Amino acid sequence: MTFYIMEGNINKRVLKIALPKGSLQTSTFKMFEKAGFQITVGARSYVPRFDDPELEGLLIRAQEIPYYVAEGMLDIGLTGKDWIVERGVEIVEVSDLIYAKEGLRPVRWVVAVPEDSAIQSLADLEGKLIATELVNVTRNFFKTKGINVQVEFSWGATEVKPPLLADAIVELIETGNSLRANKLRILETVLESTTKLIANPKSWQDKWKRNKTENLACLLHGALAAEEKVGLKMNVPKANLQRITELLPALHTPTISNQMDEEWVAVEVIIDEKVVRDLIPKLKRAGAQGIVEYPLNKIIY
Repeated sequence: MTFYIMEGNINKRVLKIALPKGSLQTSTFKMFEKAGFQITVGARSYVPRFDDPELEGLLIRAQEIPYYVAEGMLDIGLTGKDWIVERGVEIVEVSDLIYAKEGLRPVRWVVAVPEDSAIQSLADLEGKLIATELVNVTRNFFKTKGINVQVEFSWGATEVKPPLLADAIVELIETGNSLRANKLRILETVLESTTKLIANPKSWQDKWKRNKTENLACLLHGALAAEEKVGLKMNVPKANLQRITELLPALHTPTISNQMDEEWVAVEVIIDEKVVRDLIPKLKRAGAQGIVEYPLNKIIY
């Protein structure tokens, strides 16, 4: 069933979306902006405002989003695979969006102990106390290993708990800097997680909501695909064309267009941003002129 909100005499279809509050908030808002959606939210507000009148939502901690989407209070949401597994609720995984707080990569939940701990393997944790926010996943992980441990929920600042308050922790890492700063070492990875776009099963059966969600997923994927790429265009003498195209690591093949001057062509490519600083001087030396680098918002494959 599609829900409608009355605005005067106009029936407005609305897709209710949960956006993650906390570490993913900034990167999520940035991704939506590149996808073409402007979101504004007050400093103390949990109700984001979209420039798309068919979207409404709430800012909620990623841990809670699977529950509220599964219960139908919200139609769709962005949360981590980790919290979907932890909650064990019935949702539809619409799309995998590989981004985190600091980059375009998965994150990991790892078992960690103090650097000077005598614990060298998971087996050494038999009978020990583990502190974590990811309680259910951690319990199941050690159960499958046949290791009996006591798992307690951590309300935060988990890295500071060993060795006084816990023997080990299971903690989320992206770069590992926090573990190193707290003199902890990793024993093993418990779970690798990526951001997921999820939907309520009933909402997913609604034709309009499903179409709206799939359109949103397409645009978000396009924004992520463009995140680490740029466009380059340049003027190239035909005599130098082969030499220059051999330098270009294009997404597929360069686009080559004729110019009014029959001795020149225009060349345009999409490439990884990280190679541009080394590539442009080479292109210049190979005879390219009028080289322009420009940012990309979306790449739709």
